[in-house]
Parts: sequence; structure tokens; C-alpha cells
Amino acid sequence: MKKTLTTIALSITGLVAFAQQDAQFSMNMFNRLAVNPAYAGTNKALCATLLYRQQWTSFPGAPKTGLLSVDFGQVARGGVGLTVDQDQLGFEKTLKAKLAYSFHLAVGPGILGIGLDAGMIQKSIDGTKWLAPDGTSTATGGGTDQAIPWGGAAATTYDVGFGLYYTTSKLYVGLSSLHLPEQTLTKSGGAANTPLFYDFDYKVARHYYVMAGYTFDAGSQFKITPSVLAKSDASSTQVDINILAKWNNMVFVGASYRLTDAIPVMAGLEWPMKNQKSTLKFGYSYDVTLSAIKNHSNGTHEIMLGFCQKFAKPEKKQGHMNVRFL
Repeated sequence: MKKTLTTIALSITGLVAFAQQDAQFSMNMFNRLAVNPAYAGTNKALCATLLYRQQWTSFPGAPKTGLLSVDFGQVARGGVGLTVDQDQLGFEKTLKAKLAYSFHLAVGPGILGIGLDAGMIQKSIDGTKWLAPDGTSTATGGGTDQAIPWGGAAATTYDVGFGLYYTTSKLYVGLSSLHLPEQTLTKSGGAANTPLFYDFDYKVARHYYVMAGYTFDAGSQFKITPSVLAKSDASSTQVDINILAKWNNMVFVGASYRLTDAIPVMAGLEWPMKNQKSTLKFGYSYDVTLSAIKNHSNGTHEIMLGFCQKFAKPEKKQGHMNVRFL
């Protein structure tokens, strides 16, 4: 097992890392549903996760991302999930909402999830915030780039993703691809042959994700989980190598290395409630920027809130008739 995980990690880290269209999160180990629909319900509980990320603080137009995911197991021989996220970068905003279903199969000591999600993706641009290289903008009557709508524009289309996810009590491995149709969002408007005319086109690139992690017991109260998340849109690739240590199933600390980009550090708490069946979770991470943008940014902050409620399966009652008491 150790040799296999090492080989996977070394193979993935040989890729060059850059940013993609989809938003990223440093606490990606708590955000598996958003990138793999097959994860839905594999923990056999009702779980909800809320994430907020403010990237490159003090940098004008810096990315701000919010995400809500909910999934529930033991439904129609599998699990269901819902993910809604909004990502804003300067004058550009992306909104995604999708429903997921994962069919579960018992394979060896674990569960194999085969998942599909479907939903919508919307891209919008606020042209009034666009500042052209010559200092003019659509808000002041300048900036005649026809790709930048005067005032603003939005386009919406459908979205589909597929994934495989295998998990045991200690191991998880996932493969997935999102935005399978590679839709192009288009919007035209304004007066033709004038500076007010715009022709907005945005192609949603297909994304690929690989994730893996394994939990080691380090004594009776400590657990250590190294993991990796690789993501690519076929033109650029980014890899997060993570390690998370947990004490007494209550306190966790961790760190990541995002190739050529940042070193995130994180910490959090988990509160067990109601006879260990419910768990409330809080986490915070801070990215130490490694790229050249560090000269203009104070880093990146991320907050995570989570809740899980486990449901015990009802015991099957069996009855037998004794021929001696007919």
C-alpha cells in the first residue's frame, strides 16, 4: 500500500502546476463532493460543509469564493448530494449549482461509488468594473473591447460531471471529470457597429481530478492522513500535497504544498455530540504565497464549517417457529 501511494504521488507531482477555471480550496480534503459526484453518501451520514475563501488579500479584484455542499447516504442503493458555489474574480463571477447521485457497490473491504452530477453554470461580467490598459472603462464611456459588455452580461448553460470513488476505513481514491459537455456561454448585445456592441464568449473547459489519501494510526490517540489532489483542464495542472494530523478525533492540524504557488497551513476542531452520532467541525487555513504575487498580497484566508449526523441502521428482527410449540 505504501509503495503504491508513493508511486501515485511521484507520478502526479511530475506535472507543472498552474491555476484552472474551477475555484480551489486549501482544505480540499473536506471538499470531495464538489469535485467528485461519486463521493456522495459514502460516509453513510447526512453531512453539510460550508467553505469561504478570500484569496490574495489586499490585492485589487482578488478572488473570493463561497461553497455549500450537502450529501446523504443510504438512499436508493447509494447517496445523493447538492453543491452550490460562487467564485468572484474582479469583474467576473461564476455561479454553479448541481445535484449528484452515487451508486454504491461493496468491493472488498470498502465501497465503490459510481457518480453522476448535473446542474447549471452561469458566467457573468460587470463591465462597469473593467479598466482598459489605456485607463478608460465602460463606465466612463471608454474601453471599447467588444469582449467586455457595456454595463454587464450573463449567460447560463447546463453542466454534467462523472466520477468514481473508492473508500475503506483508512483509504480513499477518486477519479472524476467535470464540465463534460465543454459548453460555450455566449451573449451578444448593444447597438451594432458602435462602441456599445459586445459579443461575449466563454468556453467552460473540461476538468479532471485525481485524489487519494490514507490514514495511519500513530498511537492510540493520533492519526496521520497524507493525501494528494491533482486537478487539470488539459492545458494546465495543479497539485496539492497534504498531510493532516488528528488527536483524539477532536483536534486537527495540517499543512499542504501547492506546487509553485503556496504553502497552506490549517487547524481545526471537531466536537462529537449525541453519543458520537453527530459531529460539528470548524477549520481555518492560511496560505503562505510562494509565487511573485506575494509582493502584493498578504496571503489567503479560508474558513470551513461542517456538520455530520450518522444514522444507525435498524436491527433486522428475525423470528423462527419451533415445531414443538405449534
